Amino acid sequence: MIEIQFWWLVILPLFFGLGWLAARVDIKHVIAQSKSLPAAYFKGLNHLLSGETNKAIEVYVDIAKNHEETTELQFTLGHLFRRRGELERAIRMHQKLLARRDLTDSQKEQAQLELAVDFIKSGLFDRAENLLHELSGTNAARAARVELLAIYQQEHEWQKAIETAEQLRDESHTYQHEIAQFKCELAAAALIRNQPEQAQAYLENALNVHRPCVRARVMLGEILFGKQQYQAAIDQWLMIETQDFAYLSLVARHLLNAYEKLGQIEEGIELLIRFLQRYPELDVVDLIYEHLIANRGVDAAHRFVRDRLRESPSMQGLRKLLEAHLLVAPDDQKPELEMIGKLLHDNTREHSMYYCRECGFKTRQFFWHCPGCNGWETYAPIRGKRRNQSE
Repeated sequence: MIEIQFWWLVILPLFFGLGWLAARVDIKHVIAQSKSLPAAYFKGLNHLLSGETNKAIEVYVDIAKNHEETTELQFTLGHLFRRRGELERAIRMHQKLLARRDLTDSQKEQAQLELAVDFIKSGLFDRAENLLHELSGTNAARAARVELLAIYQQEHEWQKAIETAEQLRDESHTYQHEIAQFKCELAAAALIRNQPEQAQAYLENALNVHRPCVRARVMLGEILFGKQQYQAAIDQWLMIETQDFAYLSLVARHLLNAYEKLGQIEEGIELLIRFLQRYPELDVVDLIYEHLIANRGVDAAHRFVRDRLRESPSMQGLRKLLEAHLLVAPDDQKPELEMIGKLLHDNTREHSMYYCRECGFKTRQFFWHCPGCNGWETYAPIRGKRRNQSE
């Protein structure tokens, strides 16, 4: 034991000395590198940190002109140009980099990838696609496939998008959600060509790939409805409740139409009322009100919106109650009620918007594909509020 302790007394100072020496070497290396950088580099960095992008770019352009060895700086400049929308300058910068002979293989691949992204942003998809295909088999292959996937989605090349997404699948991202959506797009195209059987096959395949795909369920129901298989269509739409109940709003009118075809409109109305009691945020009040007036009369519709407002107070509910009052109010009260209704409508326009749950992009029209973040199935058909991703 004493002998072991003695050797530790000898070794520990030796380790300490080696560590001190290594640290000195590293510090000297850092200092040497910082001295080799132009002073203007730090001036440009200060502009960037201060948010003065224009001044930073001016400084860095001058450095790049006079110091050809500043490869990383040129990459940074190209990125800044692209972010500012100066795509021609970004393209020239990355083309200049790609033409250099002193780049490593990794730097060449990076320059080629950046140039392809410049072309994508410029709408030059063919040129971008050629560059990205050339990166197959390199360390940048996965990043290139991600950009290819973006191109195929923008060009509506859904089969190529599916093939590319399947190549990208791994444990971190299975791409099942996206592939199912691409198959829905193929189904939509088949329906335009009047090929419902082909469309149905695509949709069933989409559900095999990604069972929670609400869009495939909605479209399958529509195809079955078109074949006059009304009960089968209803069964498909009712399954949406187990996927995402919010999308019941999207098929509510279809459900009532199917029940009406079966001569069961009352059952359909009662079903929607039960859904509304279970999920108060469902956007089906107007639809139920409309069918109650047509099938049970004004008094029944009035009671419905009054009870609804008591159970779940909202501006939209109040506006609908005023609308019901207008139908039964004396003529001398109608002008005032109409004025109040108009004021409510003008002040609740924001509540008629759909919100993307990923980026918050709002629109009056429902989309399966968000125009803001390009996410799929990120709009829940509940107007006037944002839904958390966890919902």
